[in-house]
Amino acid sequence: MITKRKLYFILKLNLAFLFFTGMQSYATDLTVGMQAPDFNLQATTGDFYQLSDYQGKQAIVVAWYPMANTRGCTFECKSLIEQGHLIRKYNVSYFMVSVDPLDDNRDFAEKTGADFPMLSDPTKEIAKAYDVLNFFRVASRVTFYISKEGKILHVDEDITPKSAAVDIANKLSELNIEKLATHK
Repeated sequence: MITKRKLYFILKLNLAFLFFTGMQSYATDLTVGMQAPDFNLQATTGDFYQLSDYQGKQAIVVAWYPMANTRGCTFECKSLIEQGHLIRKYNVSYFMVSVDPLDDNRDFAEKTGADFPMLSDPTKEIAKAYDVLNFFRVASRVTFYISKEGKILHVDEDITPKSAAVDIANKLSELNIEKLATHK
């Protein structure tokens, strides 16, 4: 017989599983061809990054993640650190973004040795604009590929954290994003 206590434990376990796997079934309403919502978010370095600053200059990859210092997010971050050279072959800037407070992301960046901007959206306004805020009030794991013109080129909702950098580089190639002259 299942007691209320066991049932509550099973429910908590299932919710934790969904949370830490990034709720892969979540779908954003933003689609290819739409103008990407502008953002102006602070990075773990203290600098601010604004999407509109890149228009006409570089494509952008915005990788939303649920929560700093969690297993899947650490795998994704480590992938971008260890294999980031594959992404840097392209004329692109890339960011990981969460709704965590800046201090949580600073701690995460320090622990992982992140060598790319990790942005914080503690007000959740940009997460809402990108339609990635989920039931748990954290961002779902969704990666947006944005053209130099600020248009959405691709939305990836099926992220494999351990191969994130390789997957991003492959998608940049598939999308015909310009390679840098030093990497051709």
